[in-house]
Amino acid sequence: MSISLPTSGSGRALTLSTLAFAANFSVWILYAVLGLELEEKLSLSVTQLGIFFAAPMLTGALFRIPAGILADRYNPKHLYTAQMLLVAPALFLLPFISSYNAYLLLGLWIGISGTSFTLGIRYVNDWFERNQQGTAMGVFGAGNAGAAITLVLAPVIVSYWGWNSIGPVYGSGLILMALLFALLAPSQNSKHTVNKQSAFETQWNNRPVFMRLQVWRFGLYYYFVFGSFLALIMWLPQYYTNVYDLSPQRAMAFTLFFVATSSMVRALGGWFADRYGGRAVNWMVFWICLGCLFFLSYPSTTMTIHGAQHDVNLHIEVNLWVFSLLIFVIGIAQGFGRASVYKTIHDYYPEQMGTVGGFVAAIGALGGATLPIIFGLAVDNTGFYSVCFMILYGLQAGCMIAMYFAQKADRFRTRLNHAQTHNFLDDD
Repeated sequence: MSISLPTSGSGRALTLSTLAFAANFSVWILYAVLGLELEEKLSLSVTQLGIFFAAPMLTGALFRIPAGILADRYNPKHLYTAQMLLVAPALFLLPFISSYNAYLLLGLWIGISGTSFTLGIRYVNDWFERNQQGTAMGVFGAGNAGAAITLVLAPVIVSYWGWNSIGPVYGSGLILMALLFALLAPSQNSKHTVNKQSAFETQWNNRPVFMRLQVWRFGLYYYFVFGSFLALIMWLPQYYTNVYDLSPQRAMAFTLFFVATSSMVRALGGWFADRYGGRAVNWMVFWICLGCLFFLSYPSTTMTIHGAQHDVNLHIEVNLWVFSLLIFVIGIAQGFGRASVYKTIHDYYPEQMGTVGGFVAAIGALGGATLPIIFGLAVDNTGFYSVCFMILYGLQAGCMIAMYFAQKADRFRTRLNHAQTHNFLDDD
């Protein structure tokens, strides 16, 4: 049973929270652009570049857990505003640093912008009923398009005012967004829906978050659909320049296409999750990504076949346009997946979207911190770039195996709960 509360201001709340998330996300992935400049300037190895990319992702991931706990206890609107104001000073310091270690430390500070998702999703959760949650969270999640803002805006800023102007421009924009959100976003302190749960469900949901295997499983799914999305945002510009010899401008344009389409379809993914269920959408996403990653994993290969009369030389590779098409399809699928995972979380934990949602978001964002480092180490040790897609293929296969066995366990637990409820089994 659910109790509906007034929804006046829900449209304004969703619009402003999405804009604020887009502004924060554009800041969070700023190092993807800076990396193109600093890779040559600081003579970074591929592994060092991966660590550079990971710095803001790490704090953005880890701080999502306390942010979620706080958002369940205090007004998420005020926390959201404070978070933006806290990050802004770090951006103004960017022009004054020049060493690799200093960039890493400042990246950890800038990474606090990554907690905006947890605070925003908790804020949006108050304004919509259960059958609208997938769509609402999908629209909010379209704020991932903030990455596209950076991929378009940062090169323009550089061309007119130079690299040192990026930080102050972004810092000023984030302060302006914080003030607009504080002044115009409506406040609401009560939850939109109250769900009546069975005693079995109550006992299950009252366990600490880190002790729930189901939550860890959701985190694994989100590690792929969101964590690898973050990693690819950071990784694709230099992948295009190193593998396909594109200029930084063209590399950014191809990456922009991946980011924009993946972000904008998230709202559609939320609608599909509301209509067909989060699990069904998750399966569709995983199968599509598995097929695309299979072809992306294949390295450029020259093969000689010794025939009866003469040798036949074959050259097999994924060319630029096929690569971009497969990446585009993966991005679309991941956009659907990011929405469906959070729809599924709301189905199970509607009263704990801050805590559980923050924990899952943290695990997912850790993908943005760990995968670039893993990619860098793998490329440095193997010598070919497509190894990063081999890693994602293995990760995707692991997600599907976990999902298969978890669904079997869930069905068994549901039957057991039904049997206990109807006195088919003795609790003694």
